Amino acid sequence: MKEDIRDVCRRFRKNQTKAENAFWKVVRNRQIDGYKILRQYPISFEWNDQIRFFIADFYCHKTKLIIEIDGGIHETQKEYDKMREQIISLLGFRIIRFSNEEVLYHIKDVVEKLKNVFI
Repeated sequence: MKEDIRDVCRRFRKNQTKAENAFWKVVRNRQIDGYKILRQYPISFEWNDQIRFFIADFYCHKTKLIIEIDGGIHETQKEYDKMREQIISLLGFRIIRFSNEEVLYHIKDVVEKLKNVFI
């Protein structure tokens, strides 16, 4: 049986990367200017008469902002990421990306950039 999208999101939340965990610690519970940020959030869309999903690393509903924390895998899937961003933009969402290194070693800069995007 095919795994339910909610189960996939739960599994991703339980198996966060080190960078995702560090980011979550500073954004959870509305710590950044009162904005509620969710983690491993499914974004649904229709493609060829089927409902499909992307799972955003983090998502702020109030601002329709998707926050992606990119690890090494993204170096090998640039075309996929570009196509994914185009679809997500067409759905009316904005995207901001941070590398694992930015989150792990420059979290204050990441928070400032995020605050500027929220304005």
